[in-house]
Amino acid sequence: MAKDISDRLLAIVDGLPLRPGMRVLEIGCGPGAMAREMARRIGDGKVVAIDRSARAIELARSGSAPEMAAGALEFRQSAAEDFTLEPGEASFDIAVAVRVGALDGRHPQAGVKARAAIRRALGPEGKLFIDTRAPMEAGFLE
Repeated sequence: MAKDISDRLLAIVDGLPLRPGMRVLEIGCGPGAMAREMARRIGDGKVVAIDRSARAIELARSGSAPEMAAGALEFRQSAAEDFTLEPGEASFDIAVAVRVGALDGRHPQAGVKARAAIRRALGPEGKLFIDTRAPMEAGFLE
């Protein structure tokens, strides 16, 4: 178990349907604690973690050298509403967002664009998990 992750984030990770080989998109990764924990749990899978803040991405990268070197974790600076798959990149099995204003109801207009961008990044059975400070909500994007 990681020491750099809060009990709250650890509980969220524990509740996700993570499995080996999975591709996970974390939206609003901050300093990367949750992304590192998910990467540890999915074996040969991959976590791509995004944040709109350059400083957050810098912090996340600086604390994630082993996971990044192993190819299990990648950080990209991007807002949720601007995220796109890179050319030839495989879709994601799940996406998870914790306290992301565009997805938790605080910024509804940005949320419409963010959900469309995430929908394009998820595979046909992909699910988006959103933390709204209540229990996690999950569902297929239609």
